[in-house]
Amino acid sequence: MTPIRFAAIGLNHSHIYGQVDMLLRAGAELVSFHSREDNLAAEFAERYPQARRVGDRAAILEDRSIALVTSAGIPDERAGIAVAAMEHGKDVLLDKPGVTSLEQLETVKRVQARTGRIFSILYSEHFESPATVKAGELVEAGAIGTVIHTVGLGPHSLRKPQRPGWFFERPRYGGILTDIGSHQAEQFLFFTKSDSAEVLSATIANRANKDAPGLQDFGDMHMRSESATGYVRVDWFSPPKLPTWGDGRLTILGTEGYIEVRKNIDIAGREGGNHLFIVNENGVKHIDCREVGLPFGRAFLEDIQNRTETAMPQARCYLAMELALKAQALAERAATEG
Repeated sequence: MTPIRFAAIGLNHSHIYGQVDMLLRAGAELVSFHSREDNLAAEFAERYPQARRVGDRAAILEDRSIALVTSAGIPDERAGIAVAAMEHGKDVLLDKPGVTSLEQLETVKRVQARTGRIFSILYSEHFESPATVKAGELVEAGAIGTVIHTVGLGPHSLRKPQRPGWFFERPRYGGILTDIGSHQAEQFLFFTKSDSAEVLSATIANRANKDAPGLQDFGDMHMRSESATGYVRVDWFSPPKLPTWGDGRLTILGTEGYIEVRKNIDIAGREGGNHLFIVNENGVKHIDCREVGLPFGRAFLEDIQNRTETAMPQARCYLAMELALKAQALAERAATEG
Protein backbone atom coordinates (compact mmCIF):
# COMPACT_ATOMS: atom_id res chain seq x y z
CA MET A 1 0.00 0.00 0.00
CA THR A 2 1.43 3.38 -1.00
CA PRO A 3 1.91 5.63 2.06
CA ILE A 4 -0.30 8.69 2.28
CA ARG A 5 1.82 11.79 1.76
CA PHE A 6 1.12 14.78 3.99
CA ALA A 7 2.40 18.25 4.77
CA ALA A 8 2.12 20.74 7.64
CA ILE A 9 1.01 24.35 7.27
CA GLY A 10 1.26 26.42 10.45
CA LEU A 11 3.41 25.34 13.41
CA ASN A 12 2.35 27.86 16.03
CA HIS A 13 1.20 25.39 18.69
CA SER A 14 3.41 22.54 19.88
CA HIS A 15 0.51 20.15 19.31
CA ILE A 16 1.78 19.99 15.72
CA TYR A 17 4.38 17.51 16.92
CA GLY A 18 1.72 15.22 18.34
CA GLN A 19 -0.22 15.42 15.08
CA VAL A 20 2.81 14.65 12.93
CA ASP A 21 4.07 11.87 15.20
CA MET A 22 0.62 10.25 15.21
CA LEU A 23 0.48 10.27 11.41
CA LEU A 24 4.03 8.93 11.10
CA ARG A 25 3.28 6.11 13.55
CA ALA A 26 0.25 5.20 11.46
CA GLY A 27 2.39 4.93 8.32
CA ALA A 28 1.97 8.28 6.55
CA GLU A 29 4.88 10.08 4.90
CA LEU A 30 5.79 13.67 5.84
CA VAL A 31 6.79 15.54 2.69
CA SER A 32 7.02 19.26 3.39
CA PHE A 33 5.97 22.13 5.65
CA HIS A 34 5.28 25.85 5.59
CA SER A 35 5.84 28.30 8.42
CA ARG A 36 6.18 32.08 8.40
CA GLU A 37 8.27 31.96 11.56
CA ASP A 38 11.93 31.02 11.12
CA ASN A 39 12.37 29.89 14.73
CA LEU A 40 9.42 27.50 14.54
CA ALA A 41 10.58 26.23 11.16
CA ALA A 42 14.10 25.56 12.44
CA GLU A 43 12.82 23.48 15.35
CA PHE A 44 10.46 21.53 13.11
CA ALA A 45 13.15 20.88 10.50
CA GLU A 46 15.55 19.60 13.13
CA ARG A 47 12.98 17.12 14.36
CA TYR A 48 11.82 16.05 10.89
CA PRO A 49 14.78 16.39 8.50
CA GLN A 50 12.88 14.45 5.84
CA ALA A 51 10.46 17.37 5.40
CA ARG A 52 11.27 20.20 2.98
CA ARG A 53 10.43 23.75 4.01
CA VAL A 54 8.57 25.74 1.35
CA GLY A 55 8.34 29.52 1.33
CA ASP A 56 4.81 29.66 -0.05
CA ARG A 57 2.01 27.38 1.11
CA ALA A 58 0.83 27.24 -2.52
CA ALA A 59 3.68 24.80 -3.15
CA ILE A 60 1.93 22.38 -0.81
CA LEU A 61 -1.61 23.12 -1.92
CA GLU A 62 -0.77 22.64 -5.59
CA ASP A 63 1.22 19.44 -5.09
CA ARG A 64 -1.21 16.73 -6.19
CA SER A 65 0.88 14.00 -4.56
CA ILE A 66 0.03 15.40 -1.11
CA ALA A 67 -3.28 14.01 0.11
CA LEU A 68 -3.43 15.51 3.58
CA VAL A 69 -2.64 18.82 5.25
CA THR A 70 -2.23 19.08 9.02
CA SER A 71 -2.06 22.34 10.91
CA ALA A 72 -1.56 23.82 14.35
CA GLY A 73 -1.40 27.40 13.15
CA ILE A 74 -2.71 30.34 15.16
CA PRO A 75 -6.29 29.26 15.98
CA ASP A 76 -8.12 31.97 14.05
CA GLU A 77 -6.14 31.03 10.90
CA ARG A 78 -6.85 27.29 10.97
CA ALA A 79 -10.22 27.44 9.26
CA GLY A 80 -8.72 29.38 6.35
CA ILE A 81 -5.93 26.84 5.99
CA ALA A 82 -8.48 24.01 6.04
CA VAL A 83 -10.70 25.66 3.44
CA ALA A 84 -7.77 26.26 1.09
CA ALA A 85 -6.60 22.67 1.49
CA MET A 86 -10.04 21.19 0.83
CA GLU A 87 -10.53 23.39 -2.22
CA HIS A 88 -7.26 21.95 -3.54
CA GLY A 89 -8.54 18.38 -3.09
CA LYS A 90 -6.81 17.59 0.20
CA ASP A 91 -8.11 16.17 3.44
CA VAL A 92 -7.43 18.09 6.65
CA LEU A 93 -6.39 17.27 10.22
CA LEU A 94 -6.25 20.24 12.59
CA ASP A 95 -5.31 20.94 16.16
CA LYS A 96 -8.19 22.11 18.34
CA PRO A 97 -9.90 24.51 18.09
CA GLY A 98 -10.51 23.88 14.42
CA VAL A 99 -12.43 27.15 14.16
CA THR A 100 -12.85 30.21 16.38
CA SER A 101 -16.34 31.36 15.35
CA LEU A 102 -19.67 29.94 14.24
CA GLU A 103 -19.19 31.79 10.94
CA GLN A 104 -15.94 29.94 10.32
CA LEU A 105 -17.65 26.67 11.19
CA GLU A 106 -20.41 27.27 8.65
CA THR A 107 -17.81 28.06 5.98
CA VAL A 108 -15.88 24.88 6.74
CA LYS A 109 -19.05 22.77 6.63
CA ARG A 110 -20.10 24.30 3.32
CA VAL A 111 -16.70 23.74 1.67
CA GLN A 112 -16.37 20.23 3.09
CA ALA A 113 -19.81 19.27 1.74
CA ARG A 114 -19.01 20.71 -1.67
CA THR A 115 -15.55 19.14 -2.00
CA GLY A 116 -16.23 15.83 -0.27
CA ARG A 117 -12.97 16.06 1.65
CA ILE A 118 -12.40 14.96 5.26
CA PHE A 119 -12.19 17.70 7.88
CA SER A 120 -11.00 16.35 11.22
CA ILE A 121 -9.48 17.47 14.50
CA LEU A 122 -7.03 15.50 16.61
CA TYR A 123 -8.68 15.79 20.01
CA SER A 124 -5.57 14.59 21.79
CA GLU A 125 -7.16 14.36 25.25
CA HIS A 126 -9.26 11.56 23.77
CA PHE A 127 -7.48 10.02 20.80
CA GLU A 128 -3.92 10.32 22.18
CA SER A 129 -4.87 9.26 25.73
CA PRO A 130 -4.60 5.48 26.22
CA ALA A 131 -6.70 5.58 29.39
CA THR A 132 -9.50 7.45 27.60
CA VAL A 133 -9.36 4.99 24.71
CA LYS A 134 -9.62 2.12 27.22
CA ALA A 135 -12.61 3.81 28.85
CA GLY A 136 -14.29 3.86 25.46
CA GLU A 137 -13.69 0.14 25.05
CA LEU A 138 -15.17 -0.60 28.48
CA VAL A 139 -18.23 1.56 27.85
CA GLU A 140 -18.79 -0.09 24.47
CA ALA A 141 -18.60 -3.50 26.16
CA GLY A 142 -21.35 -2.47 28.59
CA ALA A 143 -19.12 -2.51 31.68
CA ILE A 144 -21.03 0.33 33.38
CA GLY A 145 -24.38 0.09 31.61
CA THR A 146 -25.77 3.09 29.76
CA VAL A 147 -23.82 6.32 30.22
CA ILE A 148 -25.98 9.08 31.69
CA HIS A 149 -23.45 11.72 32.78
CA THR A 150 -19.84 12.79 32.25
CA VAL A 151 -17.56 15.20 34.10
CA GLY A 152 -14.56 16.44 32.15
CA LEU A 153 -11.85 18.42 33.95
CA GLY A 154 -9.17 20.08 31.85
CA PRO A 155 -6.76 22.08 34.02
CA HIS A 156 -3.63 23.37 32.28
CA SER A 157 -0.34 24.99 33.22
CA LEU A 158 -0.21 28.64 32.16
CA ARG A 159 3.57 29.06 31.79
CA LYS A 160 2.88 32.70 30.97
CA PRO A 161 6.45 33.82 30.04
CA GLN A 162 6.67 31.07 27.41
CA ARG A 163 3.44 31.94 25.61
CA PRO A 164 3.35 33.88 22.31
CA GLY A 165 1.44 37.13 22.05
CA TRP A 166 -1.57 35.62 20.25
CA PHE A 167 -2.21 33.36 23.25
CA PHE A 168 -3.48 36.40 25.18
CA GLU A 169 -5.65 37.82 22.38
CA ARG A 170 -9.25 36.64 22.65
CA PRO A 171 -10.05 37.01 18.90
CA ARG A 172 -7.02 34.92 17.99
CA TYR A 173 -7.45 31.92 20.30
CA GLY A 174 -11.26 31.99 20.43
CA GLY A 175 -11.81 31.94 24.20
CA ILE A 176 -11.14 29.25 26.78
CA LEU A 177 -14.29 27.20 26.11
CA THR A 178 -13.82 27.32 22.35
CA ASP A 179 -10.24 26.18 22.84
CA ILE A 180 -9.81 23.76 25.73
CA GLY A 181 -13.52 23.10 26.21
CA SER A 182 -13.85 21.51 22.80
CA HIS A 183 -11.86 18.49 24.05
CA GLN A 184 -14.44 17.77 26.71
CA ALA A 185 -17.39 18.50 24.42
CA GLU A 186 -16.16 15.82 22.02
CA GLN A 187 -15.73 13.29 24.84
CA PHE A 188 -19.24 14.00 26.15
CA LEU A 189 -20.69 13.26 22.72
CA PHE A 190 -18.55 10.15 22.29
CA PHE A 191 -19.22 8.51 25.65
CA THR A 192 -22.93 9.31 25.72
CA LYS A 193 -23.35 8.34 22.04
CA SER A 194 -25.18 11.62 21.45
CA ASP A 195 -25.94 12.85 17.95
CA SER A 196 -27.41 16.12 19.21
CA ALA A 197 -26.94 18.24 22.33
CA GLU A 198 -27.41 21.72 23.74
CA VAL A 199 -25.59 24.02 26.13
CA LEU A 200 -27.56 24.73 29.31
CA SER A 201 -25.16 27.12 31.02
CA ALA A 202 -21.63 28.41 30.73
CA THR A 203 -19.25 30.85 32.42
CA ILE A 204 -15.84 32.34 31.69
CA ALA A 205 -13.62 34.58 33.78
CA ASN A 206 -10.19 36.10 34.24
CA ARG A 207 -9.64 35.46 37.94
CA ALA A 208 -5.93 35.95 38.44
CA ASN A 209 -4.35 37.46 35.33
CA LYS A 210 -5.52 41.04 35.20
CA ASP A 211 -2.26 42.03 33.52
CA ALA A 212 -3.45 40.00 30.51
CA PRO A 213 -7.04 41.22 30.00
CA GLY A 214 -7.53 39.16 26.85
CA LEU A 215 -6.87 35.91 28.69
CA GLN A 216 -9.69 33.82 30.10
CA ASP A 217 -8.19 31.63 32.82
CA PHE A 218 -11.37 29.82 33.92
CA GLY A 219 -14.42 28.41 32.18
CA ASP A 220 -17.14 25.84 32.69
CA MET A 221 -20.16 24.57 30.80
CA HIS A 222 -23.17 22.30 31.32
CA MET A 223 -24.54 20.29 28.39
CA ARG A 224 -27.55 18.08 27.79
CA SER A 225 -28.45 15.52 25.15
CA GLU A 226 -31.54 13.37 24.82
CA SER A 227 -30.20 10.72 27.19
CA ALA A 228 -27.42 12.34 29.25
CA THR A 229 -25.91 15.44 30.80
CA GLY A 230 -22.34 16.59 31.08
CA TYR A 231 -20.26 19.10 33.01
CA VAL A 232 -16.93 20.59 31.91
CA ARG A 233 -14.40 22.68 33.82
CA VAL A 234 -11.28 24.08 32.18
CA ASP A 235 -8.67 26.45 33.58
CA TRP A 236 -5.07 27.67 33.55
CA PHE A 237 -4.40 27.07 37.25
CA SER A 238 -2.21 23.94 37.36
CA PRO A 239 0.48 24.74 39.98
CA PRO A 240 4.05 24.97 38.67
CA LYS A 241 5.22 22.11 40.90
CA LEU A 242 2.74 19.65 39.38
CA PRO A 243 4.96 17.27 37.37
CA THR A 244 2.73 17.40 34.28
CA TRP A 245 0.85 20.06 32.30
CA GLY A 246 -2.47 19.32 34.02
CA ASP A 247 -4.33 16.86 36.22
CA GLY A 248 -6.84 15.97 33.52
CA ARG A 249 -9.69 13.80 34.72
CA LEU A 250 -12.80 12.27 33.24
CA THR A 251 -15.63 10.66 35.19
CA ILE A 252 -18.21 8.59 33.30
CA LEU A 253 -21.37 7.66 35.17
CA GLY A 254 -23.39 4.73 33.92
CA THR A 255 -26.56 3.02 35.07
CA GLU A 256 -24.51 0.08 36.38
CA GLY A 257 -21.27 1.66 37.56
CA TYR A 258 -18.77 4.39 36.86
CA ILE A 259 -15.29 5.00 35.50
CA GLU A 260 -12.75 7.61 36.49
CA VAL A 261 -9.84 8.34 34.17
CA ARG A 262 -6.79 10.10 35.54
CA LYS A 263 -5.05 10.93 32.31
CA ASN A 264 -1.71 12.44 33.27
CA ILE A 265 -1.10 11.85 36.97
CA ASP A 266 -2.53 10.09 40.00
CA ILE A 267 -1.61 12.60 42.68
CA ALA A 268 -0.27 10.98 45.86
CA GLY A 269 -0.92 7.61 44.23
CA ARG A 270 0.56 5.42 41.52
CA GLU A 271 3.40 6.66 39.35
CA GLY A 272 2.96 7.89 35.79
CA GLY A 273 -0.21 8.64 33.87
CA ASN A 274 -3.04 6.77 32.14
CA HIS A 275 -4.79 5.37 35.20
CA LEU A 276 -8.34 4.06 34.96
CA PHE A 277 -10.56 3.13 37.88
CA ILE A 278 -13.79 1.21 37.32
CA VAL A 279 -16.49 0.49 39.88
CA ASN A 280 -19.31 -1.88 38.90
CA GLU A 281 -21.04 -5.11 39.95
CA ASN A 282 -17.65 -6.84 39.94
CA GLY A 283 -16.16 -4.48 42.53
CA VAL A 284 -13.44 -1.84 42.34
CA LYS A 285 -10.54 -2.19 39.90
CA HIS A 286 -7.56 -0.16 38.78
CA ILE A 287 -6.33 -0.62 35.19
CA ASP A 288 -2.89 0.54 34.04
CA CYS A 289 -3.54 1.78 30.49
CA ARG A 290 -0.04 2.78 29.44
CA GLU A 291 0.22 -0.07 26.93
CA VAL A 292 -3.25 0.43 25.40
CA GLY A 293 -3.05 0.99 21.65
CA LEU A 294 -4.16 4.23 20.00
CA PRO A 295 -6.29 3.38 16.96
CA PHE A 296 -7.16 6.87 15.71
CA GLY A 297 -4.18 7.36 13.38
CA ARG A 298 -4.53 4.15 11.42
CA ALA A 299 -8.32 4.52 11.26
CA PHE A 300 -7.92 8.08 10.00
CA LEU A 301 -5.55 7.05 7.21
CA GLU A 302 -7.91 4.24 6.26
CA ASP A 303 -10.73 6.79 6.11
CA ILE A 304 -8.67 8.83 3.65
CA GLN A 305 -8.11 5.78 1.48
CA ASN A 306 -11.64 4.38 1.72
CA ARG A 307 -13.62 7.67 2.09
CA THR A 308 -15.16 6.42 5.33
CA GLU A 309 -15.73 7.95 8.79
CA THR A 310 -14.43 5.36 11.24
CA ALA A 311 -11.89 7.46 13.18
CA MET A 312 -14.47 10.10 14.10
CA PRO A 313 -17.78 10.79 12.38
CA GLN A 314 -17.78 14.12 10.54
CA ALA A 315 -20.99 15.14 12.32
CA ARG A 316 -19.44 14.63 15.78
CA CYS A 317 -16.40 16.68 14.80
CA TYR A 318 -18.72 19.55 13.86
CA LEU A 319 -21.01 19.22 16.86
CA ALA A 320 -18.15 19.26 19.38
CA MET A 321 -16.97 22.56 17.91
CA GLU A 322 -20.49 23.95 17.78
CA LEU A 323 -21.14 23.17 21.45
CA ALA A 324 -17.89 24.80 22.54
CA LEU A 325 -18.56 27.89 20.41
CA LYS A 326 -22.12 28.27 21.67
CA ALA A 327 -20.97 27.83 25.27
CA GLN A 328 -18.30 30.49 24.71
CA ALA A 329 -20.86 32.92 23.29
CA LEU A 330 -23.32 32.25 26.12
CA ALA A 331 -20.65 32.75 28.77
CA GLU A 332 -19.39 36.00 27.23
CA ARG A 333 -22.90 37.42 26.98
CA ALA A 334 -23.49 36.62 30.63
CA ALA A 335 -20.17 38.17 31.64
CA THR A 336 -20.99 41.36 29.73
CA GLU A 337 -24.52 41.62 31.08
CA GLY A 338 -23.40 40.81 34.61
